[in-house]
Amino acid sequence: QLRLVESGGGLVQPGESLRLSCVVSGITLDDYAIGWFRQAPGKEREGISCISSGGDSTGYPDSVKGRFTVSRDNAKNTMYLQMNSLKPEDTGTYFCAAGTWARGKLHPCVRPSFGAWGQGTQVTVSS
Repeated sequence: QLRLVESGGGLVQPGESLRLSCVVSGITLDDYAIGWFRQAPGKEREGISCISSGGDSTGYPDSVKGRFTVSRDNAKNTMYLQMNSLKPEDTGTYFCAAGTWARGKLHPCVRPSFGAWGQGTQVTVSS
């Protein structure tokens, strides 16, 4: 059974860092596209970055560019989101996702591109 479980969220002060992890079970992650998304209260779920099975990345929105990095460790069936220099506007629920994109193909980093989701982990940035 496909399952994605995020961890690593919490309460931090502005300027601090967090690393979120997402352990995937039930599939071989190497065959799947992965993505990280976030959702602030009252807002739409926003794609942070997505990576195809071939390693191509969709890049990052300006709001997190240079501060966030998405990576994957296929050997551990795990994906990561490294977040540095956190800001209060980064507060939200963070989700990981896996998708059955054609091998190596890059899709838009949007919610409909993924069929499997984790339950989310809360990140709060506040002084």
